[in-house]
Amino acid sequence: MTIQPSISKKIKFWSLSLLLLPAIASCNTQQPSTSIQPENQPPPVATTPSNPVVITPTDPAPIAQAPNRSAEITRLQQTKQCAGCNLSGANLQNADLDDANLQNANLQGANLFRADLGKANLQGANLQGANLTNADLEKANLQGAALQNANLQQSKLEKASLQDANITGANLQGADLKDTIMPDGTIRRR
Repeated sequence: MTIQPSISKKIKFWSLSLLLLPAIASCNTQQPSTSIQPENQPPPVATTPSNPVVITPTDPAPIAQAPNRSAEITRLQQTKQCAGCNLSGANLQNADLDDANLQNANLQGANLFRADLGKANLQGANLQGANLTNADLEKANLQGAALQNANLQQSKLEKASLQDANITGANLQGADLKDTIMPDGTIRRR
């Protein structure tokens, strides 16, 4: 019986492969990984004497913890002092904040519906997108405040100072602006 040369080559290849496969497998010390690696993480590295394992943190530790917002809200309610506080998104509906010091506070997106902010210091405060509907802001200092897209509908701003405040996109429909200092420094006599 004569074997064709092409079949003979295939038999030799497979025979040689079967002989060498166990030898190749014994040289490979790295086991295949069956776990799924999270995105942005390097694949696992095989541990050998020439390749020691080095553990590196995947997430950097926070430099400083963000202040506890509920603690700042409690402090504000108890002392009416919260200059520079981060109260973004806080629910301060109906809050009694008359004479409060919120200078440079971040109140972006906060709910201040019907809040009493009469005579409050909100100079330089970020009130972008805040809900100040029906809020009492009589004689409040809002100089340089960011009020973009804030809702001040039906709010009481009588004798308040909005000098240098940014009111772009703010809703002032029905707001009481009598004797209010407007962003350009003029006094509204209405």
